[in-house]
Amino acid sequence: MTLQTKSFGSKCPLSDKFIRAATNCGIVESILNWVKFKAQTQLNKKCSSVKYSKIKGIPKLDDANDAGGKHSSDCTLILTEETREVSGRVGAGRDRERPHGVFPLRGKILNVREATHKQIMENAEINNIIKIVGLQYKKSYEDPESLRSLRYGRIMIMTDQVLIRTGLTSRVCSSTSSITTGRPLLKHTFLEEFITPIVKANKNKQALAFYSIPEFDEWKKQTENYKTWHVKYYKGLGTSTSKEAKEYFSDMEKHRITFRYTGTEDDAAITLAFSKKKTDDRKEWLTNFMEDRRQRRMHGLPEQYLYGTLTRHLSYNDFINKELILFSNSDNERHPSLVDGLKPGQRKVLFTCMKRNDKREVKVAQLAGSVAEMSAYHHGEQALMMTIVNLAQNFVGSNNVNILQPLGQFGTRINGGKDAASPRYIFTMLR
Repeated sequence: MTLQTKSFGSKCPLSDKFIRAATNCGIVESILNWVKFKAQTQLNKKCSSVKYSKIKGIPKLDDANDAGGKHSSDCTLILTEETREVSGRVGAGRDRERPHGVFPLRGKILNVREATHKQIMENAEINNIIKIVGLQYKKSYEDPESLRSLRYGRIMIMTDQVLIRTGLTSRVCSSTSSITTGRPLLKHTFLEEFITPIVKANKNKQALAFYSIPEFDEWKKQTENYKTWHVKYYKGLGTSTSKEAKEYFSDMEKHRITFRYTGTEDDAAITLAFSKKKTDDRKEWLTNFMEDRRQRRMHGLPEQYLYGTLTRHLSYNDFINKELILFSNSDNERHPSLVDGLKPGQRKVLFTCMKRNDKREVKVAQLAGSVAEMSAYHHGEQALMMTIVNLAQNFVGSNNVNILQPLGQFGTRINGGKDAASPRYIFTMLR
């Protein structure tokens, strides 16, 4: 049993008749059922938790004081990207009046809907959320009283950018419904979002807040002198002043959006969005959305948007078909275009270089600042600098034709361009 096949010294050819007989005798099903049982036992042991009053060993968790206690159902776990912007302001919510805990997430959370047992057991963030909330793997929480066994009564999504919040909300929605039996947690208004304005317009003493870009675009169409208003794009909580942040957190109910389960159409929407078997259906879903958007623009009709000033509740079906679809469409738009082969960020770099019409070299870090200023680039400038570096690389395997000139050390083929010098040391210009 320990020798390699080539060292056996003999062969044992099995006929097709023998293989069919072995397959039909039930031994294969017995082995598969045994493997499934063992994997399920491992998941129950490793990926389940109980209601502890205190949790240790989870880095960056700012736990609520009442989590795991008799008032745990009043506690809210806030999932965010970074704690430095949130914990200082929400950390005061660890007391009895506003019992909140804060846990930062890194990267894209695993969608456990069709993940393997091994993937679930080895995913640190999923297991941390299970321990923090006190979930039991594949336990049914159909009875509202069963929620008392959890350390937190609800989960709130609080992130910087609306697209990031949408992506995180959708993954948490899918994961919580898959970890437990069915979707009972989603039926108990277990999931919430904390939204802040994405655009603010000020003029004299007037101040308008917009929670979605389509709403802001519609306001611009209806306002003749909108250019006389001071318009500010808010990347997230980090863009807000201390005064604005205090306003958000002092009146959390105004910015709290609760998800409500409305029935089988919510189930169908969640399946459409996350099932690997629905790939073709998602393609049709996105195609119909783009066609509807094109028709609306042709006839001058306003685009649909989900988040408004008075929005307090929404269904999972509306979230997926009106908000997540925008996220999916934006994700597609960030890929290279069939028209020019450029991504939106790359196109903005080219636009800025042509508008500057520089005849001399410019530092990459300075060019990134110009792109952010001239092309309404709202994302991280570090990513923008790397985009500029990539556009200038000319080693084999980088660009067929590099749009920018590499005036400095822009990386080598052997390291895939990752060994480029710091953007503040290297220069570039249009070819």
